[in-house]
Amino acid sequence: MPIPFIQRQGKPLEQRFREDDPTRLRLKYEPYYHTFHRKEGSRVWRGDREYIMLASNDYLGLGDHPKVIEAGKAALEQWGSGTTGARLANGSRSFHVELEEELADFLGKEACHVSSAGYLSCMSAVASYARRGDVIFVDKNSHSSLWSGIQASGATYEKFSHNNPEDLRHLLSTEKREVPKIIVIEGVYSMEGHIAKLPEIAALAEEFDAFLVMDDAHGFGVLGENGRGTAEHFDLPDGADAVCGSFSKSLGGTGGFVAASQNAIEYLRSHSKQTIFSAALSPVATACAKAALGLMKEEPEHRRRLWENRRRYKAILDELDLDFWDSETPAMPIVLGDKEKVYFFWKALLEKGIFTVISVAPAVPPGKDLIRTAISAKHTERDIEQIAAAFAYAKTKI
Repeated sequence: MPIPFIQRQGKPLEQRFREDDPTRLRLKYEPYYHTFHRKEGSRVWRGDREYIMLASNDYLGLGDHPKVIEAGKAALEQWGSGTTGARLANGSRSFHVELEEELADFLGKEACHVSSAGYLSCMSAVASYARRGDVIFVDKNSHSSLWSGIQASGATYEKFSHNNPEDLRHLLSTEKREVPKIIVIEGVYSMEGHIAKLPEIAALAEEFDAFLVMDDAHGFGVLGENGRGTAEHFDLPDGADAVCGSFSKSLGGTGGFVAASQNAIEYLRSHSKQTIFSAALSPVATACAKAALGLMKEEPEHRRRLWENRRRYKAILDELDLDFWDSETPAMPIVLGDKEKVYFFWKALLEKGIFTVISVAPAVPPGKDLIRTAISAKHTERDIEQIAAAFAYAKTKI
């Protein structure tokens, strides 16, 4: 018989939800999950406020290009909204194969596989190839999707210092040569804007017989004379054994890819749970990505405008003596090193109509709390002038 004076506490998980400190702080200060109801060019609207979007990864501004929109509409009319199945089963379509062939050719790889999200692609590029008994050597600042792949693989791993080939060499040299090895890096580190030291790391992969996986989500479309990414930037077409990435950056859409040798891609299709159990990329998303890839190849002016805007934006940050973590790319963090400073800087930018994103520890290393910003080809001269004035104002608030 239950004792009436002992109150039931309820489900432990419900109590956890109520008492979670990160959620409480997020709801109190509202730095994330902002919803926009309108977009025109580089501008977005939230409620009755207009903002310049300075946190989008649509580097080339192709997300609302007329040819991309036209391709999406045509695909919707021809194929409907989805495939209602995984590629392994009933979800594969001719448009997937066409995009894969075009991407493989563009990246100089034998084959490619596209997935419904960049996160899934990058996760699968590690989880599919590594298994228990293998050793993964991973840059400690690698993206969450890569870490998810490492954890799912069952392989052991060693972290090497960020973008530090010498530390990587030391770790590789301590492992038995016969043990299968995988090196995991980003071509462009999204939080810092740093370009990977690919020549040195690729040479180590060859020397130690390691399979090199490179997430080039932020290099693809941005780096290289033709936008082929980090490998082209260094004139190393075979620099990485597998290149993965997302369509949500330079292609301005959704979805992701892994490009590698034919054998590696067929192995991925046999072993990737992220591929086998995920619905195929939608007709609209595939068509939009294919159209954007065509524009990336045919209209280099978007990339030229991106880098000119980046030059002007960097000059603003230099003039204000703001720390952008030595970024080499259009992903430009504003490092303030203190959560409170980051919050007030972000609020001041909002006051002046500039939308950015907060990123604080543990998402970044301690002392590197920052504002995430990204310049794009879409930003106009008027935008850049407003950004300069807003940043000057925000600096006075910290």
